[in-house]
Amino acid sequence: MRAMSKGVLGAVLAALVVVGAGTAAGAVGDGAGDPAGALAGAVAGGAAVDGVAAGAAGAEAAGAEADLAHHGHVSLWDGRVGVWLVTENHGPSDVADATVRLAFSTPMEGGQELPPGCLWSSARVVSCRTGALPDGGAAGELALDLRALGRPQELTVDVSTAWRAGGVDRNSFNDRHRVLVLATGDPYVF
Repeated sequence: MRAMSKGVLGAVLAALVVVGAGTAAGAVGDGAGDPAGALAGAVAGGAAVDGVAAGAAGAEAAGAEADLAHHGHVSLWDGRVGVWLVTENHGPSDVADATVRLAFSTPMEGGQELPPGCLWSSARVVSCRTGALPDGGAAGELALDLRALGRPQELTVDVSTAWRAGGVDRNSFNDRHRVLVLATGDPYVF
């Protein structure tokens, strides 16, 4: 009986993947007369299989879609790193909150204060809260003025969304960037 329950759970998860792929491709319908649609509806509704709430497994797949994007520029001069960043929500859903992560290839000097809503995750990583992002809205500009350890001639900055409040982003190309920055003082745009 336990093997049969695992088989049913596997079928439920497979149906979620198929239905999720159809939804991403623009498929519509209520699933009436469609066993996979009915099964996905049961999972999204919180049906339990072998004592496990399958609704939790389908929560991310059924989450609201919100396309977050990070744009800005980074400069490096005399061991100083300047980052200017704006986070936008291209929708279609609002996002209650999100966190942008900036990971530097070179460690930064310790003891530097960050703007409100930002914290040091390590000597190389800064995480900043964006706040609420309505559909079509943007967070205020984030500006960081940091000092690198030593005077690097170049560094890389990885910009990414570390967390979004319950949303799904099917277009992660505009919220993940790797920027090579040379110590010229020029702005390197992403």
